[in-house]
Amino acid sequence: MPGPGGARMSLVQGVALLHPEEAVFEAMLTGWVEQQTGGRGLRKATVDDRIAVVRRFMARTNEYPWNWSAGHLDEWTADLVAARGLAPSTIRAYQGALRLFCDYITSPHYQWPSVCQERFGTHPVQICHEWNTLAHLVDYEGGPGRRPLTREECQALFDYADDQVDQALRRGRKGALAAYRDATVFKVIYGWGLRCGARPDQSGKNNDGLISERSDS
Repeated sequence: MPGPGGARMSLVQGVALLHPEEAVFEAMLTGWVEQQTGGRGLRKATVDDRIAVVRRFMARTNEYPWNWSAGHLDEWTADLVAARGLAPSTIRAYQGALRLFCDYITSPHYQWPSVCQERFGTHPVQICHEWNTLAHLVDYEGGPGRRPLTREECQALFDYADDQVDQALRRGRKGALAAYRDATVFKVIYGWGLRCGARPDQSGKNNDGLISERSDS
């Protein structure tokens, strides 16, 4: 028996569908949600983003998944690049969501191919391949102004921060403690990073039990 997301579990058996194409498509999405949340334990936000991509692609092609082809993906990708100017990383994320959805609806384990063949005389196919999707060729694809610092640049930053402490001490001015704090924070961030997704509770601890700094401090 198929696990969460199986076609026979998502569709009501023995009932004539008033709009079979729309009903099967919605059942596919429902089954995919169950497969990702119940079967794989993915976060709801991740699943919702993927579902939104599939819906936008369906609206763009005006075709149901069992009629999709690689040509539809090519046209959609060209529109994302030329008309909307999306970043390669964003386009690859969209293509990845479609690839996962096609993997789901073409898997014999979930029985969607047989259901579509029985109802519509055709079946879904995988439309995302190596030759029509963006490959991840570089480590960083964001804007040049937001790229990670190199090791040499990090060392120059740390040296500068340490030098600010030495200058304040030599001149006998205030600010040595603040400069030392800043230099230490830079090194802590480099060594351990920051967890922006953790939300502290009233005790000042985040979900991992670690002390979190208040955003308004």
